[in-house]
Amino acid sequence: MLVAMTRFDLRIPGSSSLKAKRHVVKGLTAGIRQRFNVSVAEVDHHELWQRSAIAVATVTQQAYHARKVMHEVERYVATWPPVEIIDADLSLHYPED
Repeated sequence: MLVAMTRFDLRIPGSSSLKAKRHVVKGLTAGIRQRFNVSVAEVDHHELWQRSAIAVATVTQQAYHARKVMHEVERYVATWPPVEIIDADLSLHYPED
C-alpha cells in the first residue's frame, strides 16, 4: 500500500473577497474529486483572499500509478483558469514510514 499526497500552493488573482475565493476553490476541489476519485481539502491560507493551499491524496499499490494520477491532477489544476500554481509538492508514504 502506498499513499501519495500533493500539496498545491495557489494564487487566485481575480479574487476580491473570501466569498469569491471560496467559490473558485470549491469548484476546483469538486472537479478534482469528480474527475480523479481522490481526496481533496483546502489546508492553508483560509483567511487570505488571493491565496489557497489544497492537498490531494490517493491510495494505491504502485508508485507509478500514484505519480501518474498526481501528474494528471497537476495538469488539471494548471488548466483551471482562475488559479495559478505557485508550488506543487508530491510526497509518497509507505506504511513502513
